[in-house]
Amino acid sequence: MPKVIGIVGYHNSGKTTLACALARALIARGYRVAAVKHLSHYADLPGKDTALLAEAAGQVGFISPEGAGIFWKEPLSLEEVISHLEADIVLVEGFKGQQTFPKIVCLRGQPDDADEADEYIRCIRDLFDEWVIGAVGPAGQVEGIEVPVFGPHEVDKIADLVEREETLAKVAKNLRKGDGTSSNGG
Repeated sequence: MPKVIGIVGYHNSGKTTLACALARALIARGYRVAAVKHLSHYADLPGKDTALLAEAAGQVGFISPEGAGIFWKEPLSLEEVISHLEADIVLVEGFKGQQTFPKIVCLRGQPDDADEADEYIRCIRDLFDEWVIGAVGPAGQVEGIEVPVFGPHEVDKIADLVEREETLAKVAKNLRKGDGTSSNGG
């Protein structure tokens, strides 16, 4: 079973940028890395041959000079998708409500006005649960967080965090408590 690390945050908070940089850093360290991204829409293009075949057959594989993949007509759970991946580490972008793996929160820059700032800080606080192991973004943006906060360019330090044994110990502790849920969300 691969180590799963979530990368969560709100729209335009840098989740994909961090996931790409972290994947490259971990691959450079010799890990096999895979990624899963939560989408709010279907990934295939309507009317294209793969979409038509998937609608007719229920699932369709595709092979091209650039790569290969499989589309299923029925949605799969995150765990089912991960079971098909061959990786040491799986980076999961989105699924901020999922409480079964450690997460890194991406913070954006400060909003422009005070009303927006208060709402943003309230929303950001909602992302910090017992599964959060770190945050990326402006330090001091949210008072009282008890995880390390990294700058967006400190990818090697974030990769160190992912590698640490404490990450695995925290997961085991939370699983023993039995407080995981299976909710979805970006």
